[in-house]
Amino acid sequence: MDSQPPEAPGSPPSITAATWRDLLNVRQLERVCFPRDAWPLLDVIGVLTLPNVVRLKATLNGLVVGFIAADVRARQDLAWVATIGVLPEYRRGGIGSALLRASEERLTVGRLRLSVRASNRAALALYERFQFRQVEVWPRYYHDGEDALVLEKLAHQVA
Repeated sequence: MDSQPPEAPGSPPSITAATWRDLLNVRQLERVCFPRDAWPLLDVIGVLTLPNVVRLKATLNGLVVGFIAADVRARQDLAWVATIGVLPEYRRGGIGSALLRASEERLTVGRLRLSVRASNRAALALYERFQFRQVEVWPRYYHDGEDALVLEKLAHQVA
């Protein structure tokens, strides 16, 4: 839990750096947001501790309601958004956009990539607003056999 004062009702989330101290919250968020594809514990530990990862959380009244992690690959001038999730009851309120924007502001690479379920229309609409374009398909990528669409954008394009 953050040591910041609670937000007023209807206020925007606080976007701050996530650390290993957020392990339980991020793990729970992964399970809720991605019930079929949640990361195992070691992956969550990795994304919260490995170097060259931009990791941010969105909090409202001390509750972690969203999380994003981008793996920076400087030699490729690229960052992969490894995960982005917002708790279902907080979606469509701009939290995903705020996390993407804040993550991108911290990146110093030229390109940003991510993968998304082909059926995730809400996420695809968000990424389209941020000027991501499909560059590849990974057939049967997810556990249930669904394809992943790989999207890319030039970093720092205005959304």
